[in-house]
Amino acid sequence: MRFSSFEEMLSHMARTAPDAPALRYEERTWSFAALEEAVAARADALRAGGKTCLGLLADGSADCVIELFAAVRAGLQLVMLDPSLPDELLRGLLAYTDIDLLWGDEELREELADALTAGVTGGAGRILFFTSGTTERSKAVVLTEQSLCASAWNGAQKLPLTPADTLLCLLPLGHVFGFVCGLLWGLSCGACVALGRGARHYGDDFAFYAPTAVSLVPLLLGFLLRQRCLNPELQLILVGAGDCPPSFLQAAAAQGVRVSFGYGLTETSSGVAISVTGDPYAMEVCPDDTITLDEDGEILISAPTCIMQGYYKRPEDTAAVLRGGLLHTGDLGLFDEEGKLHITGRKKDVLVLPDGTKLYLPEYEAAIAQALGRGELAVVLREGRPLLLVQGEGDEEEILRALRPVLAERPRGQQLSGVRFITEALPRTATGKLKRWELRRYTE
Repeated sequence: MRFSSFEEMLSHMARTAPDAPALRYEERTWSFAALEEAVAARADALRAGGKTCLGLLADGSADCVIELFAAVRAGLQLVMLDPSLPDELLRGLLAYTDIDLLWGDEELREELADALTAGVTGGAGRILFFTSGTTERSKAVVLTEQSLCASAWNGAQKLPLTPADTLLCLLPLGHVFGFVCGLLWGLSCGACVALGRGARHYGDDFAFYAPTAVSLVPLLLGFLLRQRCLNPELQLILVGAGDCPPSFLQAAAAQGVRVSFGYGLTETSSGVAISVTGDPYAMEVCPDDTITLDEDGEILISAPTCIMQGYYKRPEDTAAVLRGGLLHTGDLGLFDEEGKLHITGRKKDVLVLPDGTKLYLPEYEAAIAQALGRGELAVVLREGRPLLLVQGEGDEEEILRALRPVLAERPRGQQLSGVRFITEALPRTATGKLKRWELRRYTE
């Protein structure tokens, strides 16, 4: 069923299936009626508090889910925050998004209390998710409960769940893929959502909850496969938010689990295309969306029900990607003879890593160039890992040794997998910019 708001979704489920399980977290289960009651009571309390913008340190607990639904119902602007971010970064995000009320870890709330603002005017209905990646480039994407509900409906038209299903939510709710495909997808279909108990329990949540469906990023899928965590009841895995090695999908399918791959962006409230049958990389476009390709193969998206309102306080950034009603994604693709979408690469200066985070190449490459004292280089993605391309000759071990101080400051996922030396000049435009869409030939 298509819902236009979280309140409509929960109220409908509470009326039609009041005793059906809605949420499971640790040993406790909330029925749809109990969940609706808890959300309504908390919304009343938030209205009485007089605040205007809630920053949610999204820890993935049942209380977190209740708080986020209640905040939207109470008319607050909601900002989804990653509680693992450094304090100083969180302080900047509080100021940027006009947060006057913080929910989450009590100690962290006390540390950040002095960073709360005076709030916002006219924020009701807005839900802000941050694009993942380097601090300086993260932007708050303005979505709504309508766009998020539409996205959940869109996905369910391709991959429906039933009230008999249990959807395991392991992904962070502070990221739109986890929010829509780990939470709303299940609840909007009347399925039970089992909330993961944290990273320490990745290996045993499958045995504990016995889910029939789960949404994963490629990095987590690889870990679960290596640890042999998948339970026998599991029927469906939806993979998204990054490039996924074929070996992961093949290994999951070999265990008798149906595997689908999804493509979407924070700017489109999550998925716009999903594979349904056959090749997991051959995706069908979701019903509310239209995808066309620009002359250079860039994916352009028209998604009236799901598209963002814009980047918060960044009209120039918004205008740069939303032009003529089309979202210019910077991703490259092609349609096969059956009309299914295949992602072939990325045009813009960013790599999406298997864990769903983004690596901003100008900054990364500049640090490498400075350390090496040579500038004709580029970084590409090969099998989910960054690969350094260097024009000319050299010694790979010597270069990696010289880069140790630079790479030591980077997360594990951003470590170089190797170095490839090329004889020809790197492809560039007339203005000197790298034609990154042409670099993918060096990864073969």
